[in-house]
Amino acid sequence: MCHQAISVSASTRDRSIVEVVAKKTLEHEGHPDHRAIAGGSARAGVFGFSDGLVSNVSLIIGFAAGGVDSNVVRLAGIAAAVAGAASMAAGEWVSISAQNDLVKREMALELRELKLHPEAETSELAAMYRQHGMSREQAAISAAEVMRDPERAVVVHAREEFGLDAANLPNPIQIALISLVTFLAGAMLPVIPWIFSGGNSAKYSSVIVAVIAAAVAGYAIGQQAERSKTLSAVRQVAIMLLAVGVTYVIGRLVGVSIN
Repeated sequence: MCHQAISVSASTRDRSIVEVVAKKTLEHEGHPDHRAIAGGSARAGVFGFSDGLVSNVSLIIGFAAGGVDSNVVRLAGIAAAVAGAASMAAGEWVSISAQNDLVKREMALELRELKLHPEAETSELAAMYRQHGMSREQAAISAAEVMRDPERAVVVHAREEFGLDAANLPNPIQIALISLVTFLAGAMLPVIPWIFSGGNSAKYSSVIVAVIAAAVAGYAIGQQAERSKTLSAVRQVAIMLLAVGVTYVIGRLVGVSIN
């Protein structure tokens, strides 16, 4: 009678452990916000806007410092914005596509290992669970339960062993479009003053617009990352002004005039 009670208690405990592991796995898969960050959408948007803003305002001020005509500055700014956006989008598409191909390859290799060496892979998964604080018995039970489903097992192995999340791979077309739009938006902001005016007025206005945009972008980054918004804004502005200062000095030193 006592042995039966112990057996029932152990069985109940084992089921509880498995339920906890399953619940944690489902919770990990059920946060779309985390997927968006891991997938690169936020990174592509922030990097695209910042890169477009910093690179184009620097180019514009460099041209303006060289003494070229306002029409040339305007044309250079627009051309750089379009070319940079296209280049950024193409680069992101190639990069994300290659990354996804590598992940799929690793998943295929992991699935093959699971089929060829199930016992070794089960022991490996149990060892990973022990590193997360599970007891030896709990880790063995959880690993055995996960290994019952090969498709789930390969996902868990890839995540625990390599940090890969094959269920939520970023969409290369989506990331490319985000990069295209955000880069173009950031790059065109310092061009706007040159569309309506020229000379020193347009030059100073470009810098002012860029400073405001960089501060807003930095503030948003700080808010999203839950860190000092002021410090993040100051950092973004400082980086932009440093780049602008370098190209301004180069423009003044070269002093090229284009007729």
